[in-house]
Amino acid sequence: MKLCIFCSANQKIDPDFFEDARRLGEWAARNGHAIVFGGHDAGLMHKVSKAAKEAGGMVIGVVPRKIEEMGRLSPYLDVHIPTENLTDRKDLMMAQSDAFIVLPGGIGTLDELFTVVAAATLDYHHKPVVLYNQKSFWDALVALLDDLAAKGMMRKDWHTYIKTATTVEEVAAVLSR
Repeated sequence: MKLCIFCSANQKIDPDFFEDARRLGEWAARNGHAIVFGGHDAGLMHKVSKAAKEAGGMVIGVVPRKIEEMGRLSPYLDVHIPTENLTDRKDLMMAQSDAFIVLPGGIGTLDELFTVVAAATLDYHHKPVVLYNQKSFWDALVALLDDLAAKGMMRKDWHTYIKTATTVEEVAAVLSR
């Protein structure tokens, strides 16, 4: 499978998140999965792509022009797909990927998550989306989704579109279903 990884490009975050990103990249490569990611050379993006590449996996970067202009292109790309902007990047990542794994991240990661999930709610795709809830990072988001559901703001249970996992092993189990 081609696994799209949405995650932070920040460096000053919990070191445990980097370790889990490394484990995820290695697991993906060892199991024959390619990594599709945003092509940045920092943060969890850097860690997961480096780990996958060093473990013999294929790494596909879908990279907005602005990242290249900043000189922040990952050195671990087997395939480089340039894009003009973030919207194009999300569209291409969705088209290129068989499943989505969402690691800790900020506004960009949330944007990517909700773009993919909104597309699933309209049957544009039926690909798995896994919210990797490392160290309870996404608990507040899960609570928000539960609150939205309780207030009748969702036509279906959000678990229909988003699965949660707290370890690489749980991510693997979700993807094997």
